[in-house]
Amino acid sequence: MTTTLRDITASIDKLWPLAGQEDWDNSGVISGASNHPVSSVLFAVDITDATVTEAILGGYDALVSHHPLLLKGMSTVDEDRYKGELIARLIRGGCAAIGVHTNGDRVPTGTSAALAKTLGVAVERPIVSNDVGGGLGVIGHVAEQTLGEFARSIASKLPATAGGIRVSGEFSRRIHSVSLCAGAGDSLLAHVDVAATDVYVTSDLRHHPASEFREQARLGNNTALIDVSHWAAEWLWLETAASELSMAQPGIAVKVSDINTDPWTFAVMQ
Repeated sequence: MTTTLRDITASIDKLWPLAGQEDWDNSGVISGASNHPVSSVLFAVDITDATVTEAILGGYDALVSHHPLLLKGMSTVDEDRYKGELIARLIRGGCAAIGVHTNGDRVPTGTSAALAKTLGVAVERPIVSNDVGGGLGVIGHVAEQTLGEFARSIASKLPATAGGIRVSGEFSRRIHSVSLCAGAGDSLLAHVDVAATDVYVTSDLRHHPASEFREQARLGNNTALIDVSHWAAEWLWLETAASELSMAQPGIAVKVSDINTDPWTFAVMQ
């Protein structure tokens, strides 16, 4: 019996229910017909020139990305625009595209759980819980160590990127409790449970939110911040996601792209 895109999306909705995505999100089928035969799937964090090329040259029938290509509205598929050009290439190459974004974040085995497992963080609970046993981010702990030791450990466990690991806090401070959120997590900086931990690990921290958080932390638990690559933190989840889809659809071949789609290519240290 031929597996179709409809079958794949049905399995995806069971694994990572679309009903669980954020209101502003746009997960689900990006392009492709429901009766499109699917025998192989490639997982990637982003839909870019490199991952589309890998999917088409590799003969994959579907590209499942964590970040939806059409997250923000667009009014044209003009091929002089990169999104239109990528969609056109996918369609011509016979490769469907599907996004699994915040619905993949919020399940118990989602992006933050995968990041915590890699970093050796014993998970206690989500930062923000939902009604399916998962939620946004995690609260947990590591064996007591210095902030510097923890940061170095993170650097050794995450895929290397130009931005490296940025830390705000005292190198020698002893830490034990950890909060983290894979991907952009500055929306959780004001959460009381984050402020109660020794260190918060996330990505895409901007100057003002990070500075204000650390200034306020002086009057409380002195919570440190560790900023890691958005791509690297979420790429860790792809193996879990691919394994779960493979179990749900054992007749298809599933692979995780190891292409680094972090947008930064080099850094100049001062």
